This record gives sequence, structure tokens and C-alpha cells, in this order.
Amino acid sequence: MAKITLDKLRHSYMPDPKGPQDYAIKEINLDWQDGGAYALLGPSGCGKSTLLNIISGLLQPSEGRILFDGNDVSALPPDRRNIAQVFQFPVIYDTMTVYDNLAFPLRNRGVDEAKVTARVTEIAEMLEVTEMLRVRAANLSPDNKQKISMGRGLVRDDVNVIMFDEPLTVIDPHLKWKLRSKLKELHQKVGVTMIYVTHDQTEALTFADQVVVMQDGEVVQIGTPVDLFERPAHTFVGHFIGSPGMNVLPAEVKDGAAFFSGQRIALEGAIIPGAGLHQIGVRPEFVSLAATGVPATVRKIMDLGRHAVVEALAGETRINAIVEGTLPGPGEAVHLSFRPDQTRLYRDGWIASEKERAA
Repeated sequence: MAKITLDKLRHSYMPDPKGPQDYAIKEINLDWQDGGAYALLGPSGCGKSTLLNIISGLLQPSEGRILFDGNDVSALPPDRRNIAQVFQFPVIYDTMTVYDNLAFPLRNRGVDEAKVTARVTEIAEMLEVTEMLRVRAANLSPDNKQKISMGRGLVRDDVNVIMFDEPLTVIDPHLKWKLRSKLKELHQKVGVTMIYVTHDQTEALTFADQVVVMQDGEVVQIGTPVDLFERPAHTFVGHFIGSPGMNVLPAEVKDGAAFFSGQRIALEGAIIPGAGLHQIGVRPEFVSLAATGVPATVRKIMDLGRHAVVEALAGETRINAIVEGTLPGPGEAVHLSFRPDQTRLYRDGWIASEKERAA
């Protein structure tokens, strides 16, 4: 296991990058602590896999360093970084039994057979595949094949980090929750540093203790799942995480206050001075129907059983509200109220309002 540090890391696929737009990975500085569970989350093309390949040694960064426990491994090949990696598609040998697949990484390193047996038995019990140990891998279902692929990464007890590159992409949706919970359980048992790459917010938020959200090669926020949901540092984070995502409303700032649709909107705290494009962000969970507030017209309603998503238009701006109880009808005039401590100002995408300090 290892603490992983990325120090002033940048990467461009161009031989002579001229500016930030030429970098697939813009400057990144971060630490992943030994034994933590981390996720790299973002849309396709944001740089997640590039960053993973740099950490594993498959790609040499244009600038910066990668350190494991303070030791610079930037120039080391993958086989000297002591990393296990699990990919989208299961990497197993169909002609081998489950036992031999799990034993292979250990036997390949000359581990004593008695230790191989003990370790394979332990991992098989964790994965709940003990009864499959003598079955040929070719006869397994896709989810069990991916379990074995995960097991091959877990079976070594000397790895610095295990990296998962969208490992549930090919798994049927109704089986994904089983593997997600199993992976979280495994991390708690083995305590090895794990980095999970995905574009699926549910996978990232249910697995990781800390999530790194990326957009266009840049880290826009690092935080716990609660941090990312309750106080997005960037409008992209608010929009990307949550279903539906955060409402982002055009705003005007004057005399130290924020206005939307001609109405002053109460914020979480004071506005940080500055110039730029202003927007107000508030999640649908914190928008309610009220007697007074922003006037709007109901456009449509999505009834989800326990609650409904009411989509309304305030002028030409769409606003979602999550509502329980009595619902308005399409075309009905309503007023929308925003919970002040969960309503904040953004400037050029980044948060520009201060959180009110508790007395």
C-alpha cells in the first residue's frame, strides 16, 4: 500500500503544446492517502483514463511527478510500480479454473504454494466464489468473471494500489449494485489503496471516501460524496452530480446582492467581490412551491412515486423542484422558493458566495 502524490502533473499528446487548450491533463496537485478509497469521476474525454495510465506507468507525463510514499516513480515502468489493475472487460484465462486464475499472479512471482492456497482461499471467501474454485472460467457468468478479475487484483498483499477502470461497464444493471457493495466490503476488509475510474456518479459516490471530479482535463473539486452534493465548488459539479442536477440560473449582482428574474435571491452568505458571469445555483431538493417567491409556470411533472420532479419555467429559464404531496398541474402558475442556506452564487462557474458561519 502507498500514499500517492501527483505533483504539478500535466500531460499533452502534442509534441509542442502552446497553451492550456493543448493539454489533456491540466496541472494537478493532489494526495491520495494510504489505504483510502478514491474515485475519478467525470464524463467521457475528461482525462480520467489518461490520468490512470500515467499513475500506472503506461504513459509518461509531459510534466510533473508521481510519488509513491514520497518516492518518485515517474520514470519507472509499470512492472516496477507494484500496481494491480482491473479493466472494463474481465482479464482472466478461460481455460483455467477459478482457483488457477486467482493463483496465477502469486505463482507468477514465485510465491510458496502453501501461501498461494491460503491467499486464494481467503479471497474466494471474500468474493463468495468458494464453490466455483474448480470450475473453468469459461463457464462463468459475466458478473462472476468480473468478480474473478477483481480477485486477481486483490490476491496479492504487496501491491501499492489497485486501480479499477470502469469495471462495471459490461455488467447487467441489476447485478451492478451487488458488485458495487461487494467491492466496498472488500476495501474495508483488505484496506489497500483503491482508485476507481467511472463516469457513473452512483458508482463513484457509493464506493469512494473521496471523489475527484474532472472536466476537460482539470480537477474541479475533491471531496466526500456529501461535500459534492451539498456544496458544489463549480456549476459543473452541481450539474453532473444529482438527478436531476443543480439548477443554474442567470443572475445579476448589484449592491452586494444577487437577483434573478428581477427578484432578490437570499444566498448562503456574503458575495465575494469580483467581476464575471454570475449564476445562482440551487439543487431541486431545496426548491419548494410557496405562496410567494419567483413566479413560474409548470411545464411538466415527473411522478417518481415517493416524490415528483416539477419542471417549471420562470421566463425562459427552466427550474426543477422536488415536491412531495399535492402537485400542481401542467400550465399552472406557481411561486418557487429557494432555501437560502443551500442557494449560492457562482462566478465564471466557480463558487463566489461565502458560507454563513455558525454563531
